[in-house]
Amino acid sequence: MKPGIPANLFPTVLLLCVITYLPGCATTSMERATKTTETTQKVETDYRETSLQIIATNASLEKLVLASPNDIKKAYEDYAKNVNKMEKLSARLNEHTEKMQNQREEYFSEWDSSYTNPRIQTLSERRRNELRQTYAKIPEASIGVKGTLNSYLTDIRDIQTYLSNDLSPQGIEAIKPFVRKAIYDGERVQESIEPLLEAFEQVKAVISPE
Repeated sequence: MKPGIPANLFPTVLLLCVITYLPGCATTSMERATKTTETTQKVETDYRETSLQIIATNASLEKLVLASPNDIKKAYEDYAKNVNKMEKLSARLNEHTEKMQNQREEYFSEWDSSYTNPRIQTLSERRRNELRQTYAKIPEASIGVKGTLNSYLTDIRDIQTYLSNDLSPQGIEAIKPFVRKAIYDGERVQESIEPLLEAFEQVKAVISPE
């Protein structure tokens, strides 16, 4: 097994390498397949963590608006920490998503189908088209996620800024309509993520040797 390739990824990478075999496969095609697979898994993980972090952020926001005067400051600090986590996770998600898209395009554009045996060439081209179509389900399913996520981030950030200026009971009471909207927007993000996670499962089903 080539050093540097995680054991759990090797069967998948090996399959892709065999299908796209060429003399430089061990150092080129395999590396591209490995990077594409790893980054795709990172994006899936980011989305799952985003969904969980929305739950934590909404819970801290609800706790804040219901907090007693003695607990308001601590509740606000907890909420602010969750907003910060949410923003960092969103930035990481954007970074990994862009990297995944670039690697995917590079992988398919450099897929070698020049074989002496025409039947193997047909097999390779069919496999490439199958994988390309399956991977295409990810961006298709992600339509709408970015917009709802950005709306949610704006909501929770604005609420944090407002409460940093006015953490009084009156200030909290005044912001409650916007709190309800933020919680609703967070739930919409979670709903939009579900089809995307299903798309990731379909991709794994196609590239997995099992």
